[in-house]
Amino acid sequence: MTGLFDQGEVIQVAVPFRRTSKTRKRKRRTHFKLSVPGMVRCPQCGEWKLAHRVCKECGHYKGEEVVEN
Repeated sequence: MTGLFDQGEVIQVAVPFRRTSKTRKRKRRTHFKLSVPGMVRCPQCGEWKLAHRVCKECGHYKGEEVVEN
C-alpha cells in the first residue's frame, strides 16, 4: 500500500469511531433531492418550456425569433 508506509513505519489512518446509524444517515440525506424545473408556457405557441430559455417548438425568446424552425 503506497503512502501508508514511511520508510518501514506504519502511519495511522483515521477511521470512524462508530458506525453511522440508519436514522442519522437518512437525516443527512433529506437534502439530497432533485428540484422541479421551472416550467412556463411559451407566449408565442403555448407549449411548455423551461423558464428563461428559447422555446424548442417555435424558437422564440422574449418575443423575438432567435432560432429558425
